[in-house]
Amino acid sequence: QVQLVESGGGLVQTGDSLRLSCVDSGMTFRKYPLAWFRQAPGKEREFVAVIGGTTDYRNYANSAKGRFSISKDGAKNTLYLQMNNLKPEDTAVYYCASNSKGYVGLSQSLYEYWGQGTQVTVSA
Repeated sequence: QVQLVESGGGLVQTGDSLRLSCVDSGMTFRKYPLAWFRQAPGKEREFVAVIGGTTDYRNYANSAKGRFSISKDGAKNTLYLQMNNLKPEDTAVYYCASNSKGYVGLSQSLYEYWGQGTQVTVSA
């Protein structure tokens, strides 16, 4: 059973950095792809970044390229999202997600497991 718990969100200013964490207490961390999505107020949830389960494959949304970095620590069963040069448009609830099928795409409907989300607010 995959259980994902995010942390690290907060209120920051434009240009600041944050690192989000997602712990998988279900101990399946090493096998499954892991991704970050976000949902801004009044908008659909959107893909941010993904990292492969048994590979080092990584992919980012255009909005995240060059500013965000996804990584994981297998020993800690923890997924990270390092976010630099934050902008007000990055304000959203950030979710980590995983799937048991090896899917590393952008479609949220193909991710089976979700955390509860962590709020990131970037002030102008």
